[in-house]
Amino acid sequence: MGVVEDTKLTVVGAGGVGTSLAYAALIRGAASEVALYDIAREKVEAEVLDLVHGTQFTTSTVTGGADLGVVEGSHVVVITAGAKQQPGQTRLELAGTNVRILEGLLPALLERAPDAVYVLVTNPVDVVTVAAQRISGLPAHRVFGSGTVLDTSRLRWLLARRAGITTSSVHADIVGEHGDTEFPLWSNARIGPVPILEWRGGEPFTRPELDKIAHEVRDAAYTVIRGKGATNYAIGLAGARIVEAVVRDERAVMPVSTVLGGIRGVDGVALSIPSVVGGDGAFPVAETPMSSDEAALLRASADAIRASLETLGL
Repeated sequence: MGVVEDTKLTVVGAGGVGTSLAYAALIRGAASEVALYDIAREKVEAEVLDLVHGTQFTTSTVTGGADLGVVEGSHVVVITAGAKQQPGQTRLELAGTNVRILEGLLPALLERAPDAVYVLVTNPVDVVTVAAQRISGLPAHRVFGSGTVLDTSRLRWLLARRAGITTSSVHADIVGEHGDTEFPLWSNARIGPVPILEWRGGEPFTRPELDKIAHEVRDAAYTVIRGKGATNYAIGLAGARIVEAVVRDERAVMPVSTVLGGIRGVDGVALSIPSVVGGDGAFPVAETPMSSDEAALLRASADAIRASLETLGL
């Protein structure tokens, strides 16, 4: 796609995640036009009106409604529609319901925005991404999931807080499933140029401490859901950042979820590894270094997703 003028983002789903993502995209100026679509007419019209009332303070315009025509002309379509994760429920348990929703929704979206890049946020995002790629027939780079971009942000925040430095100076990624089998690439983790276990800017990190931090990242969503019923703000910001990378053709490296084609022995399963995200979509970095233990964890994560896909007949 390259860099284009008058960019349009459509967010599908006017729930907590969709509206947070639309709001984040609006105040960040991620696209020239932000559209919001949902089948619940009264809800989506109210959300659009609430956003429109603030456009004096932004550089973007806002449109939307319950008519699929609002999707036309989109450069990026972000799909957040789906059932909400309940307290104690795993992301994979959401799979059947949300794949069925996607089966009815995606063909209609493609009719109106055939050239868009599609980003899936609906959970379980890795399973949904595989389903979306198969339903749409689009190449894997044009339909990908938000993956572990949010998990990586959680990890970097925890490491930065512990080390007493700014989050932007932490270089560490969560990869694999966006869920219970995700894991950090500790072999590549750095603070500035310094490997994480060699950092001496304060009390040194220990491997047990890093394992505890990784566990906290994995459980972060469950903690938020117990307290407020859903996660929405941080994933909204993460989604808006992905949109920016696409519409500005940034070729930014971030751990989104794509259907892999033989990388590290994983084929036909969507998982997150560092990927180049730009105007044409997302392309996984096949040469991402991993230790032998990390490569084994990636395959185990793929096995968990594959088991869910098989249960759904995908």
